[in-house]
Amino acid sequence: MDETRLREDMARLSKSLFDRGFSVGSAGNISARVEDGLLITPTNSCLGFLDPARISKLDHHGNHLSGDRPSKEVFLHRAFYDTRPGTGAVVHLHSTYATALSCMAGLDPEDCIPPLTPYVVMRVGRVCLVPYFRPGDAQGGALIRALEGRHAAVLLANHGPVVSGRDLAATVYAAEELEETAKLVVTLRGIPTRLLGTDEVAELQRSFG
Repeated sequence: MDETRLREDMARLSKSLFDRGFSVGSAGNISARVEDGLLITPTNSCLGFLDPARISKLDHHGNHLSGDRPSKEVFLHRAFYDTRPGTGAVVHLHSTYATALSCMAGLDPEDCIPPLTPYVVMRVGRVCLVPYFRPGDAQGGALIRALEGRHAAVLLANHGPVVSGRDLAATVYAAEELEETAKLVVTLRGIPTRLLGTDEVAELQRSFG
């Protein structure tokens, strides 16, 4: 995909997320890989009103090449690209239910989204909880790098989800799936619940990767 089309797709998909309440105000940031670097939404921008021409562009070393000043969470994004070679996009949202889940005590830090449906297994995989850090702190990138590419998605404690994927559309869909699963987790909290079993999860992983 050429860069102009990718910029337009970033603006279109970002607006779709904003219009449906997956982000509010200037919350959230999205990036996508291009041949000569990285496109990322500007700092303090609203996902509902992005100008494709003003989306930030960075080179492979993180240097700002053009567009508005990049998101302060660029460290998170670059950490996924550097540790998961197949990554084509990263989506960080403050979506309601995933963020609510990230604030709850008692989560399994290695597996904080239970396998309630086949789709969360297929599209998101195992999600770990990353310890709290101040937004914009480069420590966030170090915490993602410490996972060594084992997770395509994480919950940032008391902050929200970050999802990586092979391309922009697939990553947005995975972020939506994560939010819907978090909604199920919160809704079913305290209710006896059937999870997919180990064999069922393994079959999905064999079939869909």
